[in-house]
Amino acid sequence: MAAPSGSLVAAVLAHSGRLDKEDLGTRIGRLSRRVEDLKGEVCNMINKKYNEFLPSMQSAEELVARVEALSGSVELLKAGIENEVQRDLTIAVAEFTELKQQLERDSLVLSVLKKLQEFDAAIKEHNTALLEKKYVVAAQQLQKARSSLKALESRRGFELKILKALSTELTVQTQNMLYQLGEEWQKLAVWKLPPAKGASSPSAESGLEAAARSELHLRTAPPQEEEVSGPPLASVLQAFALLGELQAKLKTFGQLLLKHILKPLVSYPSLQPLTEEHSDVFILRFSPQEPALDPCSPVELFGKIRLVFEVLHKYLLNVPLEQAGGQAEQGRLTLAELLGELIWEELSDCLIHNCLVESIPASSSELEHYTEVIKATEDFEKALKEMKFLKGDMTELLRYARNVNSHFANKKCQEVIVAARSLMTSEIHNTVKITPESSMALPKLPAPRAGAHFSTQRAAEAAAEAVGRLGAEPRLSRHTFALPPCRVSASVQQLMELAYHTLLEATASTDQCCVQLFYSVRNIFQLFYDVVPTYHRENLLKFPQLAAIHHNNCMYLAHHLLTLGHQFSYHLTNILCDGAATFVDLVPGFRRLGMECFLAQMRVQKGEILERLSSARNFSNLDDEDNFCAATKAVRQVLHQLKRLGKVWQDVLPVNVYCKAMGTLLNTALSEMVTRIAALEDISAEDADRLYSLCRTMLEEGPQVFTPLPEEESNKKYQEEVPVYVQRWMTFKELMLILQANLQEIVDQWADGKGPLAAEFSAAEVKSLIRALFQNTERRAAALARIK
Repeated sequence: MAAPSGSLVAAVLAHSGRLDKEDLGTRIGRLSRRVEDLKGEVCNMINKKYNEFLPSMQSAEELVARVEALSGSVELLKAGIENEVQRDLTIAVAEFTELKQQLERDSLVLSVLKKLQEFDAAIKEHNTALLEKKYVVAAQQLQKARSSLKALESRRGFELKILKALSTELTVQTQNMLYQLGEEWQKLAVWKLPPAKGASSPSAESGLEAAARSELHLRTAPPQEEEVSGPPLASVLQAFALLGELQAKLKTFGQLLLKHILKPLVSYPSLQPLTEEHSDVFILRFSPQEPALDPCSPVELFGKIRLVFEVLHKYLLNVPLEQAGGQAEQGRLTLAELLGELIWEELSDCLIHNCLVESIPASSSELEHYTEVIKATEDFEKALKEMKFLKGDMTELLRYARNVNSHFANKKCQEVIVAARSLMTSEIHNTVKITPESSMALPKLPAPRAGAHFSTQRAAEAAAEAVGRLGAEPRLSRHTFALPPCRVSASVQQLMELAYHTLLEATASTDQCCVQLFYSVRNIFQLFYDVVPTYHRENLLKFPQLAAIHHNNCMYLAHHLLTLGHQFSYHLTNILCDGAATFVDLVPGFRRLGMECFLAQMRVQKGEILERLSSARNFSNLDDEDNFCAATKAVRQVLHQLKRLGKVWQDVLPVNVYCKAMGTLLNTALSEMVTRIAALEDISAEDADRLYSLCRTMLEEGPQVFTPLPEEESNKKYQEEVPVYVQRWMTFKELMLILQANLQEIVDQWADGKGPLAAEFSAAEVKSLIRALFQNTERRAAALARIK
């Protein structure tokens, strides 16, 4: 039998302190042996109980107690083991964490010290390289120092008072190097410019003279007083690139290059770039030339600018910035690309607006020669791309040159509109005579376009058929559809010639240009419709002659617009041949414009006539000398006004328009006199005589205002046709008859409502005149009774 289990449990419970591996192993081994012994005894007992049938109750109970005691000992030992191991594990983890944190602190201090050492070493190497004028190395060391400083500043929870001092030192070193690089740059690229305009110079220079004195000197070798190992141009520029200052330097250089070299070449055609190469310096300047009157052609100008860029590329721009690994963006660029990005947009705009725009042909016949300009533009851009001044997608010049047809159309349309507006705002009173015999020299049209062949042939057949139908019938006069003789403004005739020649230009142009030019001609007439009445408004109301001329101008334009589209319809692009090439829709507007202007002037003249007749004191009581003088003066003023209008409208208005206008105004005066005289309630014999004399003056001198032609003899037939143009002429004559007739004569003229007097006056008006002229007698009553 093994030892009692109680002693084992007591030994385990009595043990205190930290367990080591040896005690645990020994105890676990001894416990295992006890378990094996107990296992053997239990097996032996079971065998005896169930195989040998030897009942042994007491032995069994003892074994049960021993098994339970041993199980308790095992559980206590297990719990003790778990507690001891867990406590040791926690302590070990805490010790490891502390050691790790200590290691991290040591590593941080070590890395900070390393960065400080790197910063210090970089500054020292920078100073050494700067003294030796190794600018690229010096700039790279500054970049290293800056990188070390940024790493130190990024340490969280780690602050050094020395960081501010290090940052200040880095700034000082950078500015010192930039200053030294700036001094070197000024020695390498020297501008010799004329004094500014504000400077105190004895005499102000013109732009051409100032530009001719501008020079650029580029140092190609270090001067003799410096060391042989002096800085080449590349090291200075690459150092600028590493320090992030190259773009600012190149921007300043590029602006000076534009202002004093490139733009003067564009503005002054006489300037010729001249290059001089010496042992240690290259000079770019201008050679003196005679001032040129004509603008510089694009081919010649591109050659000059190409020469400038070639020498700049050779002595300045061919610097491999990609070797300077400071900034990724600049490291992918060459110096030429960087300068191109800074100045190309402004340079290309200058070349387009001051050279290519001026080179656009003035007529379509010159367009075929423009291929030389396009080829020169292609070669120019190709050369710049080879020098890496331009990127592959920068083709503003070439796009503009190749789009010459559109630019030609735009330029031509602009010139047409500008010329038309100038004519519209010129003086109206400069006139030319238009007669049926006079005709505008129409341009010779080319052959119809292919699409219009069938229409032209059909139109010719229709015309031949119409001629055949006429046969031997009397033909119309060749002046049937001609504009009647009149005077129009010379500017309007020139405007019409401009429209014809612009349409002729359209017939020889591309489809797009043809459409643009056609609608530019339409815009001319729409512009006339809007501009002329507004621009000349005051003069058209103030001066009757100008109103008449404007009336003729509008009728003249409308007359040409009737056939203008038809004349060119088969010679324009197919888009316009299908009925779109017409100006007929503008005709009613122009006719209305001319009539409204002239009618406004007629209203002004009518108002003046009525105002003058209003001073006649209603033609009453003419036996009073004052009243008679006032009436006589009013009549004379009206006649004078009509004669003055006749002189200013003579040979200006067409004859029929002139006669209608003068007849209308004379009719206004006669109608006003008839109305006022017929309204009188009492007319004495002396009043009647004086009224008759005034009316006789109007009757005799009124027809004399009908002088539409300068030739006196030719005007007689129009003076004889006064009743045709003056509606109240016969009424006025019947009134004069009443003023001098007796009662019987008046009754005879009435003729029971069928005589000439009844045709002009109503019965009430005749009765009123009789009552005013004759006293109340039986004869008057009998006469009044006859007037029905």
